[in-house]
Amino acid sequence: MRYLFLLGFILTSLSSYSQKITRQDSLRGSITPQRAWWDLVHYDLSVEVMPESKTIIGTNVMTYKVLNEGPNELQIDLQAPMKLTAVMQDGHSLDVRSEGNAHFIQLENPQREGELKKISLSFEGKPRIAKNPPWDGGITWKKDSNGKHFIASSNQGIGASVWWPNRDHPADEVDSLDMHVTVPKDLVDVSNGRLVHIDTDATTKTYHWTVKNPINNYGVNLNIGDYVNFSEVYKGEKGPLDMSYWVLKEDEEKAREQFKQAPMMMEAFEHWFGPYPFYEDSFKLVQAPYLGMEHQSSVTYGNRFKNGYLGRDLSGTGEGLKFDFIIIHEAGHEWFANNITNKDVADMWIHEGFTSYSENLYLDYHFGKESAATYTIGTRDKIRNDRPMIGTYNVDKEGSGDMYYKGANILLTLRTIAQDDDLWRATLRGLSKEFYHQTTTTAAVENYIANALNLDLTPFFNQYLREKDIPTFEYKIDKKEMHYRFNNTIQGFTMPLRIKINEKYIWLEPTDIWQCLDVPKGTSTVQIDRNMYVDIRKM
Repeated sequence: MRYLFLLGFILTSLSSYSQKITRQDSLRGSITPQRAWWDLVHYDLSVEVMPESKTIIGTNVMTYKVLNEGPNELQIDLQAPMKLTAVMQDGHSLDVRSEGNAHFIQLENPQREGELKKISLSFEGKPRIAKNPPWDGGITWKKDSNGKHFIASSNQGIGASVWWPNRDHPADEVDSLDMHVTVPKDLVDVSNGRLVHIDTDATTKTYHWTVKNPINNYGVNLNIGDYVNFSEVYKGEKGPLDMSYWVLKEDEEKAREQFKQAPMMMEAFEHWFGPYPFYEDSFKLVQAPYLGMEHQSSVTYGNRFKNGYLGRDLSGTGEGLKFDFIIIHEAGHEWFANNITNKDVADMWIHEGFTSYSENLYLDYHFGKESAATYTIGTRDKIRNDRPMIGTYNVDKEGSGDMYYKGANILLTLRTIAQDDDLWRATLRGLSKEFYHQTTTTAAVENYIANALNLDLTPFFNQYLREKDIPTFEYKIDKKEMHYRFNNTIQGFTMPLRIKINEKYIWLEPTDIWQCLDVPKGTSTVQIDRNMYVDIRKM
């Protein structure tokens, strides 16, 4: 199959869509009473990774703030076959009531409003082996060409609780994180944030990484291998930015050449989206034994040091070979997914739609607006319009896999409607500022864009996000009159539409009611501005 990237997501998406909603889905996907009364503050995660037995053992000391006096239970998530082996608070061992992957800790001491509390979660086991990373994730256990272990976590969708205990829901990001990762002495661990210290003993090394900014659970990662490191300092909008690259020794020469695109990415995205959101934690590209993912401040990379997607152009236009897909796409997630994060995975289009559109903006910045448009338009043949882009709330269910390229084409359409590229850029940068380090919803993003562009976009978003079909512009020409309307839409749908008649562009305001326009005699066909994602049908 040519387009493995979308295929992987589509299969996972279709599978989750067809499954019956279960009790486990609700426990994972909703703010249960056992989650509602406390707020995450800090994780101090210590893990030892034992490659030969494919085992992890560790402790997560979680600091939280009591928001109100809730039930005497606190929900933590950890997926089998991993096991909670001990839970401690205030020097006392606590009982745990488990229901599948949800574990309800029975608290003994009072939980007073405003207090900061700590709880220690010890765990161990052989975590799920990733079947098709990053789409069907877990831990990947491989070896490099020299026989050295090459290991990585990837858990978007399946959840970070596949390998460590945490509050596995996107609405509440932890404010900061420390990781202590112990590995065999001949290996290196690269995780999120900045490397603080390395402790060495006779057989192991422990790498201490610290993250100063809020981070989503699925962005926390392990990368273990025979790594070498090189770096540079990028002169960014907020000052010097440390950009660091970690690759296998055997691939250093290729990486030094291919990763020249990383500062080009940073330049383009800071232009369009505003400053990189995590200066305090640096930016890293880390080679991984799978395609790649948007782990915050440690973006993983496995695109074989080729342009395109594993050397192929997903758009079929040639434009996609002008950049390394994984460097650009996964780093784009630093703004949309890691900086701006959905409160519910039903709104995952915020992550994937904007980030797929970031591919367009990278091309726009470095190669021009027409190159960018050609690329995005070329991806339309992968859009299925099978179901809405927004999923089902509170049950851990994403929307259609169309969130990638339909999302990008929706945003290309909005830029066209805006009719002002400076305003469009200001709107994108405004999103990054308005929702800086926050979790948010589709409704909030819609409202911000509509207000920024000073447009009523309610019909637009209801059609493109909440319905599976796109509008069809229908027209018929009778002598000197063109009759036109939108069909295949929600009732009352309207949006500005730029069309071309006899080599001249004009703007219309079609609705779902027939309207009439005088046209020059002899007019026979009409074209829609190619940047607008609308079907057309001559009657």
